Amino acid sequence: MVNETVHRTPRTETASIWHAARVPVTTIPAPVSSLPVWISVPEGPGPWPGVVVIHDALGMSQDLRNQADWLAASGYLAVAPDLFFWRSMAVCMISIMRQARVRHGRVFDDIEASRTWLSARDDCTRTVGVIGFCVGGGLALLVAPDQGFSVASVNYGTASKDAYAADSLARACPIVASYGAKDRTLRGAAARLETTLTKVEVPHDVKEYPEAGHGFMNDHEGAGDKTPLLFASMGRLLPGPGFDEAAAADARGRIAAFFDAHLKA
Repeated sequence: MVNETVHRTPRTETASIWHAARVPVTTIPAPVSSLPVWISVPEGPGPWPGVVVIHDALGMSQDLRNQADWLAASGYLAVAPDLFFWRSMAVCMISIMRQARVRHGRVFDDIEASRTWLSARDDCTRTVGVIGFCVGGGLALLVAPDQGFSVASVNYGTASKDAYAADSLARACPIVASYGAKDRTLRGAAARLETTLTKVEVPHDVKEYPEAGHGFMNDHEGAGDKTPLLFASMGRLLPGPGFDEAAAADARGRIAAFFDAHLKA
């Protein structure tokens, strides 16, 4: 049984007027328990391609809802699962990091549940992509091979170096990736991903923005999200962190074009 309240987003290119409800109001079936999700549905008649939207380290935030909303405004049926709902943010983050090392566990089950549920909807074309930010970007990279996704958007994805290995990425779906050159935590990641995807001949678009840092597509402050003290302290230590409007707009344009080519063709 699915308890669903659907948010229909206006077709607009102005991020500041994308609005959404303040709580996730929909649950979908998942292996362990019902999974809270946020759904954004495009205007007009469907069906539409689907996109699973994986949040950053702040979890189910207003910024995450806004990310789903701009994807819906671009013609994608977007579902954003709350991967932190079952315990505290710190406990869930530790669990996800452990599961990411083995590429197995609850977080992967919940992402797969979101993809399966989305593709089974009558208003979905059955073609589904994935997009993630920060820790979610790392997860998007990890599920790009062998998980049924048709395209992946990896945005400053935090993942171990073996996630960039050729033997894994040779089986990956097409990937569009964005990084900030001032992100000290992911130094060299963009070049490493570009080199590997070129070697294994996976269609890709990888770009590093010279003036951007980590999290440059996530406007938590503009969305009204409260940043936990730990993350605020870390942000002050990292050069060039935070939302970068120009880089974010360019990245969104590249993602939409890449998704159009691989999900709408």
